[in-house]
Amino acid sequence: MKSAQVDAYLRRLGAEYPAWPTVDVLRELHLRHLRTVPFENLSVHLGEEIVLEETRLLDKVVGARRGGFCYELNGAFGALLTALGYEVTLLAARVYGDGNRLGIPYDHMALLVRTVDGGDWLADVGFGAHSHLPLAFGERGEQEDRGGAFRIVEAGPDAAGARGGHDSARAADLDVLRDGKPVYRVELRPRVLDDFVAGAWWHSTSPRSHFLQSLVCSRLTDEGGRITLSGRRLTLTTVDGEREVRELGTDEEVLAVYRDRFGIGLDRAPAVRNPDALGQFGPQGATRA
Repeated sequence: MKSAQVDAYLRRLGAEYPAWPTVDVLRELHLRHLRTVPFENLSVHLGEEIVLEETRLLDKVVGARRGGFCYELNGAFGALLTALGYEVTLLAARVYGDGNRLGIPYDHMALLVRTVDGGDWLADVGFGAHSHLPLAFGERGEQEDRGGAFRIVEAGPDAAGARGGHDSARAADLDVLRDGKPVYRVELRPRVLDDFVAGAWWHSTSPRSHFLQSLVCSRLTDEGGRITLSGRRLTLTTVDGEREVRELGTDEEVLAVYRDRFGIGLDRAPAVRNPDALGQFGPQGATRA
């Protein structure tokens, strides 16, 4: 990243340039990111390209002041952290679905971040409702967070009987649990952005992808709750879990919420695209042409 891009990214987060890449700074940036940069899949339904290249990710998140899903948000955040002096490793994960079935390979991207003072941390600003702060990567006990009680544990065998791992020091994949339920399984082999292209394509084009079936734009609130716009349904959730749901009646109301609540300026209200019309944007619309 160029210094001007770093400055612009920090301005979007409302953060000062840090003196050192410490764990306290990481926590602050992580929380500010969740409050400022929304988790959203609008590009899938607006026919926009999702290109997993650092320059394109920064153009979207910083230049266009948009959000994105995991590959985009964690990809951009990882680039920022690297520019600030952190040691960042991209990790692939598979999300647990119905019946505790694991999702596709490269289903999700998370970040392993090493600080100058506090060891290794699992950072994730691209999962929607999740931990508000990074999780201590080497801790196997419960970690209390405003987003829930989290644990990182050694994973058991998957459906094929494999436990993952690529060397003797790290013999197994790790499961991330929230309130006792498995959220996703992290593979410990370092990855690069290009490794996630197939996952981004699948999530952008497969009729089985939940990203293709619905619209979502969501961010953490300053109070620790969450604001989510799904289609025309606006949901405000407090930190205590109380929900207020309102249906928006017009495109103008929808566009105003995107603008005023998420900082996203659109010239038309997005609508869920017909999965049968995938040929209109296909693989080239989800990855590099």
